[in-house]
Amino acid sequence: MAAKSSRSRPPGSTTRRSPPEPAAEPPELGEAPPALPHFHGHRSRLRARFLKGGPDALPDYELLELILFLAIPQRDVKPLAKSLLDTFEGLQGVLSAEVDSLLAFPGIKENAAVALKVIQAAARRLAREEVMDRPVLTSWEKLLDYCRIALAREPTERFHLLFLDRKNVLIADEAQQRGTVDHTPVYPREVVKRALELNASAIIMVHNHPSGDPSPSRADIDMTRQVRDAAKAVGIALHDHLVIGRGGHSSFKALGLL
Repeated sequence: MAAKSSRSRPPGSTTRRSPPEPAAEPPELGEAPPALPHFHGHRSRLRARFLKGGPDALPDYELLELILFLAIPQRDVKPLAKSLLDTFEGLQGVLSAEVDSLLAFPGIKENAAVALKVIQAAARRLAREEVMDRPVLTSWEKLLDYCRIALAREPTERFHLLFLDRKNVLIADEAQQRGTVDHTPVYPREVVKRALELNASAIIMVHNHPSGDPSPSRADIDMTRQVRDAAKAVGIALHDHLVIGRGGHSSFKALGLL
């Protein structure tokens, strides 16, 4: 059998091959490896400290770093966390900031703004669960904590009504109005109407002062007495009116105004 012939090549031709890749030059003897960024491994170390010691083991800026890790990958966020705390006057101020204010902050994009607002929403709901369906007069400090978390950093006045049953158990918390930076209109007839609809036996009024000063104004006092008188006429008690500010709170009952 004749051997299979191969395709003929011109005389003197050779097969062309690709040149070999140049070998990487070994590092100079004694030469230091490239320096890692100063924050290399910081995220894993911070997470480990949080898991081992809990939130109390971390200062506010590191707790804020952990939140920012969720939205900002592969970047040192420590300077950003400290800058946010300085600008918004603390962790509560950062979490309570308006979305537009956060998005206007250098380094904060939508993912980071959403992460911060989700943490705020979760904190409010947890605090609310601590007081709902419980006698508020025996868990007064938890009620104050909830009111501070919900209202202390609001940029405009907000007015809430807390409705209680005959055992002073909190059965509803409803935001009635969102006003301006220094005024919220409240109508005694609407307050009493809603209390009757819920079959409430008592009310606690709560609103915030965005100025930070929780001292009641003359308008606050007059409005509270109008609500008290309207509620009393149908057998509903006004237990207290709380004014919440960044610097604390005022109680009408403790001040002798009710």
